[in-house]
Amino acid sequence: MGRLFWKFFFAYWLALVSAAVAVGIGVSLHQRGESERAPLVDPRARFAVEAAAGLLRSAGPAVLADVLREWRLEGPEGLLAVDEAGRELLARPVPGPVLARARRAVATSAAHEAVREVSLADGGRYLLFMAAVPQPPPPPPPPLHAPSRALPIAAGLIASLAFSACLAWYLAKPIRNLRWAFEATAAGRLETRVQPLMGSRRDEIADLGRDFDRMAGRLQSLMAAQRRLLHDVSHELRSPLARLQVAIGLARQRPDSVGASLDRIEREAGRVDELVGELLTLSRLDAGMGEQLPPETVDLVEMVAEIAEDAGFEARNSGRQLMLSATGEALCRAQAALLYRAFENVIRNGVKYTAEGSTVEVEAGLGADGRFRLRVADRGPGVAEADLEAIFEPFYRGGGSNGVVGFGLGLAIARGAVQLHGGSIRAAVREGGGLTVEILLPLQA
Repeated sequence: MGRLFWKFFFAYWLALVSAAVAVGIGVSLHQRGESERAPLVDPRARFAVEAAAGLLRSAGPAVLADVLREWRLEGPEGLLAVDEAGRELLARPVPGPVLARARRAVATSAAHEAVREVSLADGGRYLLFMAAVPQPPPPPPPPLHAPSRALPIAAGLIASLAFSACLAWYLAKPIRNLRWAFEATAAGRLETRVQPLMGSRRDEIADLGRDFDRMAGRLQSLMAAQRRLLHDVSHELRSPLARLQVAIGLARQRPDSVGASLDRIEREAGRVDELVGELLTLSRLDAGMGEQLPPETVDLVEMVAEIAEDAGFEARNSGRQLMLSATGEALCRAQAALLYRAFENVIRNGVKYTAEGSTVEVEAGLGADGRFRLRVADRGPGVAEADLEAIFEPFYRGGGSNGVVGFGLGLAIARGAVQLHGGSIRAAVREGGGLTVEILLPLQA
């Protein structure tokens, strides 16, 4: 058992024992008070005192004295009649505490007490009360095999120990499971999940377990993405580096072709530089830093029109068309270079993948909700429904990407740039074939 278990255990057990002791003390004090008050509130005592008070008023002290003797209540524990001087009617000794208690009852006008003060016609006053209540016969002796008083106490202690142990185990077990899960995750077992160990719990500890599972799942996906990124980067670098080595080898073997080899080396070096630049941009976007440039006010509709004009010229040279529908203006304070790159990647992707002789449709303007909306629809091979989210991952290669130049980072950079500005980007399969990419951006004040 862990230390937390024993802390819970002793805390709850001491709380139960303390509550039991407090209740026992309270009951004991209450019973003691009742026993001290019993001589004055017993119904038989009240009846005797009331009868004696009536007789004293009507017949006088002498007759009451005779009646008390006939009632055989002349003993020291019988009904007492004390005058103002403190003398008892039958000259019996009066216990001081009993007399004081009777006088307090009269002073507080406690009508429920078995005490009466009687005033006579001659000016005399008597205090009538019972010295003690006649007790019922003593109970029979307990049987020889009666259970000891210690048995209920022992049973209560055992029950409290068992209850405290169960409660401590119930609270400490999920925390031990969480500790095990943290240790497993720290050791690199990112597939560890703690929710199956929580059972049907619906408390804050179970919520903590679910939060841990979400964290572990996120870490697992990030680590998998990192490994995939390293693999893809090494794969993308391998081809230009191999071509660089070939060009260097040709230059050494054929000195007369050094110029062509240097041109080839320059192209491949530029390709590597482009890849590294895109990776740095993607890394900054993933970190939420962007290009760290001050925002500027830019018209997004005008920006799209400028990109579409350049892309349309390239599309016509390759036997394709680009149709732009741009209305109004959409002024926004943003990192213009990042958004320009995002829009350009999406539009040029449409031109790359659309079929020859087809048209890429580009729409830009303000939507009904006041956000800027860019929609690019092509007639390319499209992607499967299951891959609509994956196309925004780095180095994604769709089935129709054969022969298309690029690293597969354009849409990933576009998503990062759009999300950095509080927007969203999504893709959908176009009816009749092709792909539609839509960007929604709030206009920053």
